[in-house]
Amino acid sequence: MKFNKIALYVAAVLSFGGASCSDYLDKEVDLTLQADNVFSDFDRTRGFLAKMYDNCLPDAFRGYSDTQFRLSGDCMTDNAVDYWGVARYHSVMADAYDATNHWFANDYWTSRYAAIRSCNQFLTNARPDVIGNAEKPGDDNRLYDRMIAEAHMLRAIMHFDLICWFGDTPMVTDDENGAPIILTPSSVIPERMPAADALKWIADECDKYKDALPFRYASENENWGRVNGAAAYALKARALLYRASPLHNPGNDQARWTEAANAALDFINANNRQSNPYRLYTTPDNDPSKNYYQCFTTNPSHNNEYILSRSTWNTLNLVFFNAPCGFTGAISATGYLNPTQNLVDAYETANGLPIDQDPSYDEQNPYVNRDPRLTQTIIHHGMIWGVGSEARPVDVNNDEGRVGADYARGNGGTATGYYSMKYTHNIPWDGTVNSVQVACPIFRYAEILLNAAEALNEAGRTSEAYDYVDQVRARVNMPSLRSRGLDQSALRERIRNERRIELCFEDHRFFDERRWKLFDENRNAAAESSLPRYRQVFTLYGVEVRENTNTTFNYGTSRVDGRRTFNSPKNYFFPIPYDEVRKAGIVQNPGWEL
Repeated sequence: MKFNKIALYVAAVLSFGGASCSDYLDKEVDLTLQADNVFSDFDRTRGFLAKMYDNCLPDAFRGYSDTQFRLSGDCMTDNAVDYWGVARYHSVMADAYDATNHWFANDYWTSRYAAIRSCNQFLTNARPDVIGNAEKPGDDNRLYDRMIAEAHMLRAIMHFDLICWFGDTPMVTDDENGAPIILTPSSVIPERMPAADALKWIADECDKYKDALPFRYASENENWGRVNGAAAYALKARALLYRASPLHNPGNDQARWTEAANAALDFINANNRQSNPYRLYTTPDNDPSKNYYQCFTTNPSHNNEYILSRSTWNTLNLVFFNAPCGFTGAISATGYLNPTQNLVDAYETANGLPIDQDPSYDEQNPYVNRDPRLTQTIIHHGMIWGVGSEARPVDVNNDEGRVGADYARGNGGTATGYYSMKYTHNIPWDGTVNSVQVACPIFRYAEILLNAAEALNEAGRTSEAYDYVDQVRARVNMPSLRSRGLDQSALRERIRNERRIELCFEDHRFFDERRWKLFDENRNAAAESSLPRYRQVFTLYGVEVRENTNTTFNYGTSRVDGRRTFNSPKNYFFPIPYDEVRKAGIVQNPGWEL
């Protein structure tokens, strides 16, 4: 076995060795003497923590900066496909990889354990005499305690991420004496902890450290993107919701659903006690036709709905890869991210009914009288896009003799008839705009409300669940579900659907499909063929628009990844990288054994 030595060094921003690990087990023997130089200095200690944030926080936009990822992780779900032919997402959709050669498995495993190691280095070496721990007014009160709590929460977030991707997980936390574990060549690798137990550990960590953090920072300009007490409440609520879900709770232990419901309600109650609480974003005039879209495009770092996010990103990447491919000039769109018809059909009618249950819905006039979030999330045929003189109807026509400007071109197009509007700023294409601000939430208030609704309903408290899902719907003026008088089973489907459309392209759907075990419910493409498109998970649909004479909408499978391959239980988790299984004797996930 070989071991790579990791050096700590300080540059303009301190870098730490975790990022250079080749794999989980390739660790240095111990921190070098350079650690004294780092942790004996306040600015360097603070820089180390700042670099931990860069490496620890999940990033739903990461694919937009990688030439082989390209786009949103929803391209591994029934929400979207990736037009880019060499994108790595396709291998997940086709189950066309193994434990020796998959980028995501190696990358997610390696990067998360490297980040955990850095957290443990900080927890071991950070010094109260250097940082200071005095009682102060404002955000820096008992600063050492706060920074230690931040590191614990970052470590918990990384373990949560590992559980989501890999299930049962070796937990590199504290030894029997409470000291953070920093693995060495002689270390015994922890056995994989059952996912349900690991998720409970995460919830307990949140309870331990949430009160050492301000619930919300007084100076968010200075502390934007920093873990706060609200993020600890939110992580606990999400961890316990996952723990209660069918994937990790096959016996449907009702106590777990109650625990998850109480965690979400704890957030809401704590938030209600704040002088500046988190709340659903609305425009100044509370316009339901704009509230949702502008939540993700207007001043994301001053958004009262965002509980935790990575730092804002000044870029045009999302515009390039999301906007319709026919918009071109000094800069050009490619439109690689294509929402599916499955997702489009999930948006209810304005009457508050699924489209297959509302006689007013017309498949040949499909975008009229729908949930306002549809036209704030999905760019469709006939929608006006562009600015000023460039504004025109989107054209994805594909009739004989005429292909619309936005259907396909040399460097992009749509495989489904749709493009993504979420996070996509409508800018001029003359090159006068160099960047826009985007930020993808890790936790936002709408998720907390939906977590509460789901857990309460599953815990048998259906009458209470309505209050929280209806708050999310009210922002866009959608009818209350309470008036429908739904039973637990029917409300379950509506809450799941609400979560799908409200949280799309935020890296939730991949895990929601799995924790609900939707693939076992549907079994295969043939078994689900009689279901409406929005309830199918194996077959992905799009629309072909024909308008040489009369405009018609023809629905069929997507031209890219039209069929998904999902083998159960194998594809509920990624494989542990083969090198780790071979060197450390870690038991591989079922179905991935070589």
